[in-house]
Amino acid sequence: MVTPKFRNPNGSTFHQELKTRVNNYFIENKKESTGNFSLYFKAVLFWSLYITLFVHVVFFTPAPWIAILECLVMGGLTSAIGFNVMHDGGHGSFSNNKVWNKIAAYSVNALGASGLMWSIKHNIVHHTYTNIDGVDDDIEIKPLLRLCPTQKKLPIHRFQHIYVWLLYTLLLIVWIFGSDYKKYFRKKVGIVPIRKLSAFDHFAFWAAKIGYYLLMIALPIYMVGFLSWLVGFLTLTMFSGLILSVVFQLAHTVEETAFPTPAANNDIENEWAIHQVQTTANFATKNKLICWLVGGLNFQIEHHLFPKISHIHYPEISKIIKSTCEEFNIKYIEYKHMRDAIMSHSSYLRKMGVA
Repeated sequence: MVTPKFRNPNGSTFHQELKTRVNNYFIENKKESTGNFSLYFKAVLFWSLYITLFVHVVFFTPAPWIAILECLVMGGLTSAIGFNVMHDGGHGSFSNNKVWNKIAAYSVNALGASGLMWSIKHNIVHHTYTNIDGVDDDIEIKPLLRLCPTQKKLPIHRFQHIYVWLLYTLLLIVWIFGSDYKKYFRKKVGIVPIRKLSAFDHFAFWAAKIGYYLLMIALPIYMVGFLSWLVGFLTLTMFSGLILSVVFQLAHTVEETAFPTPAANNDIENEWAIHQVQTTANFATKNKLICWLVGGLNFQIEHHLFPKISHIHYPEISKIIKSTCEEFNIKYIEYKHMRDAIMSHSSYLRKMGVA
């Protein structure tokens, strides 16, 4: 399979109109499209809390129940740093300074994942070929899950809406110990080749992995013992994996999102921007706490259309995007509450297991 092409057979001006209106918003309000003090404050706060808890758990040996609680919080902070700091940095929207964007993007290395592999998988593949079976690596969890109608159905999928929640807790563990290496050695993300890595890229990949293993595995085992480390590490990574998975999946695998199939000539019938709206969903956009914690990823439509704009601007530009969608008669998918999106995701998985 080769990567499909986006066409615009009807000559739609939707994307151009969106870009013009959103660009005018920043010009008229004299705002930078990147992050501001509120984002930098979050970054410092989350990292400070994470480091403080790590030091306390490893070097001060709190009571077991306190240590487990702190590891749970560290798991939540791992997700929050990924959503708010790494994600914006990876898209170049954390700051208008390229150096700070790089620092933010590659901060994920300290959390066990490869910033380099993430950038290729997410920015290049997922953001271009969203929900296209065989290309978008985010919906390739075969054979354990069937996430779109074109994937082969297996008997086990009848129960996927039940066991999926346990499976989601393993995301970060698989990411740390498996999927990064698979991409690195295969030199591909799915069917999409990875660009040729420089000597520094290779060094950075291995240095980050080894550094994480020393800091998060070897050091804690030496300080508190293997069993205590294992309980704490699993608590942290499994809680983080669940949060990461749920937020990622609510954006694209719910009942109303589309899973377009390329035509015989390998074309996608819509222009890229319309494709993004049809394959993406928002949730809980009025919940300020969720917005703050998940780095605007509940405004997934805005993010997919304008990935280089920081998430702190999504609430405002969402008004522009929603009204433009209405004008062009394009369905804007949004769930009022997070629980509604979770229920829709579960219902979708159930349907994919039996349909």
